Amino acid sequence: MERLTTYYGGCHCGKVRYRVEVEKLEATECNCSICNKKGFIHLIVPASRFTLLQGEDALSTYTFNTGTAKHHFCRDCGIHSFYRPRSHPDGYDVNLRCLDDCPIDRFEIISFDGAHWEDQIEQIRDRYS
Repeated sequence: MERLTTYYGGCHCGKVRYRVEVEKLEATECNCSICNKKGFIHLIVPASRFTLLQGEDALSTYTFNTGTAKHHFCRDCGIHSFYRPRSHPDGYDVNLRCLDDCPIDRFEIISFDGAHWEDQIEQIRDRYS
């Protein structure tokens, strides 16, 4: 039986709120162009372990390159607290920094060379399968 830890998080203004259930206290820091600019630390979970509690109507979506990843952000405060990642389009990727009380010190942070995404993607797909 797996043991899950539940966290709550959301955007800066509080209009977007969600719950995420985490099995492994491990997250990924990526050096690709968008993650570097956003300061996103990735916590990838299956869709069944992510629940949007409020704020669907406050979200806007940004896509680029292949259009597969759906980068959601709050229209009011602009914070990107979660998205649908290209690596796991059936799951969710939560920004560890957007969890309540920012539990970053409880997580092992693993580096990912997203600047060379095509050459490195199997590493992240294998890690979060």
